[in-house]
Amino acid sequence: MPDEPISWDHLKKREPTQADRDTLRAELVDRAVTVRRDGWADHRDTWTAGDAAGVAYLLGDTAVLEELEEPEGSVLTRYAGSLYGFNGARKDITAGLVGTQAWFDSARKELDSRSPRTAE
Repeated sequence: MPDEPISWDHLKKREPTQADRDTLRAELVDRAVTVRRDGWADHRDTWTAGDAAGVAYLLGDTAVLEELEEPEGSVLTRYAGSLYGFNGARKDITAGLVGTQAWFDSARKELDSRSPRTAE
């Protein structure tokens, strides 16, 4: 008996709310604050590669993004799906991911207000 085809319709209909986006931003910023304070060593292996890439992108840590083999576009595309759902992400991708980039910009401002960058 053949397997039933996988249906992704339930994901296509998912539309994250502003509260969902705020929760995602808070989690991402909390993780970035932790990395700024403690470094990556205790966290890289406990977070998924996608979560680590999001934190690295937020921090502007190109070395970690390279280690994860995650270019900016893949991080932004993944987060577009989490922020806007399937259909909304498609629209944001077509528009050049401007909504997702703006979301990361606001998360960076929050991060910098909570954990100012230190001189290297």
